[in-house]
Amino acid sequence: MNLSTQQALQHCTVCPRNCGADRISGKVGFCGAGTLPKVALVSAHQWEEPPISGTRGSGTVFFSHCNLRCVFCQNHDISQENFGAEISIERLTEIFLEQQSRGLHNINLVSASHFIPQIAEALENAKAQGLSIPVVYNSNGYESLDGLRMLDGLVDVYLPDFKYWDDTLAVQYSKVPHYAETAAAAILEMRRQTKADIFDENGIMEKGLILRHLVLPGHYKDSFRVLDWIRENLGKDAYVSLLNQYTPMYHATEFRNLSRRLTTFEYDKVTEYFLEIGLTNGFVQKRSAATSEYTPLFDLSGVKSAATFQIRKEN
Repeated sequence: MNLSTQQALQHCTVCPRNCGADRISGKVGFCGAGTLPKVALVSAHQWEEPPISGTRGSGTVFFSHCNLRCVFCQNHDISQENFGAEISIERLTEIFLEQQSRGLHNINLVSASHFIPQIAEALENAKAQGLSIPVVYNSNGYESLDGLRMLDGLVDVYLPDFKYWDDTLAVQYSKVPHYAETAAAAILEMRRQTKADIFDENGIMEKGLILRHLVLPGHYKDSFRVLDWIRENLGKDAYVSLLNQYTPMYHATEFRNLSRRLTTFEYDKVTEYFLEIGLTNGFVQKRSAATSEYTPLFDLSGVKSAATFQIRKEN
């Protein structure tokens, strides 16, 4: 672990919680993450957006812990119950290079914000050893500008959520204050870093930004406000993925609106509004995506040894 990584972890402000935990001394903050990166699964993801998964799959690396507490999280085993294995930065570097050697389109860092200093160091090492495929940063959108700037020049494609516009919903469902303003600032920084959306001859994104928004049951009008912000701040050509995959999981059944699946009417309202306000580049999902069958199986495949890697079809 290099000196800059150690310094970043001694008084942690890597995410917007700014908890100041001395992770080097074994203290943990809101996310619960320690000094070493913790990974639950290394896999080939076949069911991301087409410019990410393509035909050969996206090289996902699922990190444990999270700085949100989403009551409906499909990955709660790793995000809130913290399943996973701690690995060295050297091993993380190896994982990145192994994913490239498998012929996957990219490296896909899933929910990695609380490990940004360690990931930045591993990416620098991997690039020095020949890593050349795009790096995708797959985020819940709750990111600090300081954290994102550590990734400037290391990440090629940003794939953030924009979960909520209404702060009441963000606090109630994810225990996160000021989510919309924080995510909006983070997304603008992601856009600053990537500047333009660039695709290769096969339609795989090499550089750029795709925003994800999960439409929640009972709250489709909040989705309108998110789309309004995207249109006003990123323009009509911004790439937006409207997710229809909401499934009541984890503690979701404790909330009346979240205890059911999204209706076709609600999802259609959002896709219609997308077109109504002039947005042009969208990805949509079929209703069949709303099932727990697509939840990844977190079993440490590929984490400790390349021999345990398996190709998985996940959503």
